[in-house]
Amino acid sequence: MAETDFGGLRVLALENRRAKEIATLIRNNGGIPTVVPVMREVALESNEEAFVFARRLMAGEFDAVLFLTGAGARILLQAIETRIPQEDFLAALRRTKIAARGPKPVAVLREWGLSAQIVSQEPSTWHEVVDSIDEAFGAALSGMRIAVQEYGIPNQPLLDALQQRGALVTRVPVYQWALPEDLGEVRATIEALVHGAFDVVLFLTGTQAAHLCQVAETMREKDALLAALRRMVIVSVGPSTTEELLRQGITPDLQPSHPKMGILVSEAAGAAARLLASKHQ
Repeated sequence: MAETDFGGLRVLALENRRAKEIATLIRNNGGIPTVVPVMREVALESNEEAFVFARRLMAGEFDAVLFLTGAGARILLQAIETRIPQEDFLAALRRTKIAARGPKPVAVLREWGLSAQIVSQEPSTWHEVVDSIDEAFGAALSGMRIAVQEYGIPNQPLLDALQQRGALVTRVPVYQWALPEDLGEVRATIEALVHGAFDVVLFLTGTQAAHLCQVAETMREKDALLAALRRMVIVSVGPSTTEELLRQGITPDLQPSHPKMGILVSEAAGAAARLLASKHQ
């Protein structure tokens, strides 16, 4: 067994968009992969918030726009350009201060010919986002009109922190994470977890943890699920995911040195056998 090898451990990943990729990574690192999506990305049925945001932006009603995700930024533009000329919207953004949560929204902005004046540092949790905005605006943040492009579920600690500093915050929900339409596989996975069918569980977003626990709650299995997870090696991709895991009552055993899928799998493979053995002593 190689030093970075899972050594045949049974590894569960709760991924959807990159399911094939993570299964291959687990297999290449000596694990037996099972990949079960517990969430699906869906456009909001009504994009009215996006259109209202675009009209207000073009009217000069915002001092800054904060982009939280690259995927969300793309979907926002796709929605807006169904009613509003793309160049009109981008021209309004050029007249506005732009903040970005890490490199992914920065890359999308670059595709649009725009740049962010404020970029949070890794690991880009809400703490780093607020720190970057504090550093840029200081006391001027009070009374500043900020639009926040959301992703999945609202980042309430971020919104609260901005409002506590006196900012006038407008949420711009762009897409949301829904449960899979057919919950049969998720329920079967929860039963398998409860009965010890896995050794390692990889969480790549906090929403994965929230959805897993939500379905378990409807099955009246949440306590049994949490007890089972304590016997397994729990890996969190990064600080934001760890925050949600802890909120759900799940304590991660490992967080990789960088929040990247490949690093997550490689470092989990290197540590899983030792961590699992320590739980079964």
